[in-house]
Amino acid sequence: MLQQLDTLPDGILDVAATELHTLLSEPTIIHLQGERKEPLFVSVLLHGNETTGLEAIQHLLRDYQGRNLPRSLSIFFGNIEAARHGMRRLDGQPDYNRVWPGGDEPPSAESEIVAEVVEIMRARNLFASVDVHNNTGLNPHYACINKLENKFMHMATLFGRTVVYFIRPTGVQSMAFADICPSVTLECGRVGQRRGEQHAAEYLDALLHLSEFPDHPVAERDIDLFHTVATVKVPDSVHFGFGCDDAELCFVPDLDHLNFRELPAGTEIAKLPLDGHQIPLAVEDEEGRCVEADFFSVEGRLLKTRNPVMPAMLTLDTKIIRQDCLCYLMERLPVG
Repeated sequence: MLQQLDTLPDGILDVAATELHTLLSEPTIIHLQGERKEPLFVSVLLHGNETTGLEAIQHLLRDYQGRNLPRSLSIFFGNIEAARHGMRRLDGQPDYNRVWPGGDEPPSAESEIVAEVVEIMRARNLFASVDVHNNTGLNPHYACINKLENKFMHMATLFGRTVVYFIRPTGVQSMAFADICPSVTLECGRVGQRRGEQHAAEYLDALLHLSEFPDHPVAERDIDLFHTVATVKVPDSVHFGFGCDDAELCFVPDLDHLNFRELPAGTEIAKLPLDGHQIPLAVEDEEGRCVEADFFSVEGRLLKTRNPVMPAMLTLDTKIIRQDCLCYLMERLPVG
């Protein structure tokens, strides 16, 4: 069930994500009035262990105590129950960032909640939408967009010059709002890093002050634009580890150091127990086709890249890999 409030509950600007359930017992939108009426929409804690969004909102709103917001702000607090336990999602729950309208997940209580969120915000003549996330590997801060339109790219580059365009996975918040207003997903590095909180808070503050997004192209010198072309998963049947000798798939121990690096063909990714092993990964392109052999090859006992590629969101967290994916593969896109 979705709750809506028009004031901040006492204590919400200081509460830890693990204690948020003591103030909000269910997914909640809080609508705050500002000088410009068209609201900025921000979602936080769609993944319960990704707390930078909550901390950035707290940082931002503490700065505005006793002052009017320059623009109305609506905040959606998502998977509060998973946040209570410090988990991305609870066992048995769907991923709160895969159940938004337009996705492939089966109907659920969670998908009904977020569909209601979309319709509530659609009726409020939205200015823009931001979904704030963390990741577990070594990644730069970057923004993701789902449309290659000038307003989206300007909105993204306000966060930083690294921008990723994707259309899969589906069912994500930013894609649900992309037909309503400019929207981005922010990736703010690892949880607990002060710079991630500050960067996100500064970005949200800049959006609150912005009257409109430019409609002219972003200058090529101001953006590094990448396109997600494939999603890499480890099949459930494959036992894997990092820097090990006793698994079917032994990834290099510093795998996450390969994020946002343009890897040449022949880069070693993992070791296998036997020569001539089949590629022990599941790789899908944007059309849902299996394309393992387009990106990887097995040479003896080594799993290597077949072609030049740039990965993102590689992580050493085995639970995240099981719940989500190993990584995404990207190509650089020209601008203009």
